[in-house]
Amino acid sequence: MLSIPLSAEQEHDAKILEAKIQAAVQKEIADLARLLVSKSDRDLFGTTEFQVRDIVLRVGAKAYAELLREKKTATKAPE
Repeated sequence: MLSIPLSAEQEHDAKILEAKIQAAVQKEIADLARLLVSKSDRDLFGTTEFQVRDIVLRVGAKAYAELLREKKTATKAPE
């Protein structure tokens, strides 16, 4: 497990973001579990591996979306 030292404030913010990410990715986690359970041992790699990666990438995208939702990312257009 990755261990990154955080200040108390950062740790608090991380816990809030963690909860938001968990809520946002519930469907993907369920999809991942269903996909893996539906495969036999011999079918876990190859095509299934790419399907797992697609789901995990969606999880990552949603994690970024939750983080960026809190930040001011818009910039003014040049005048």
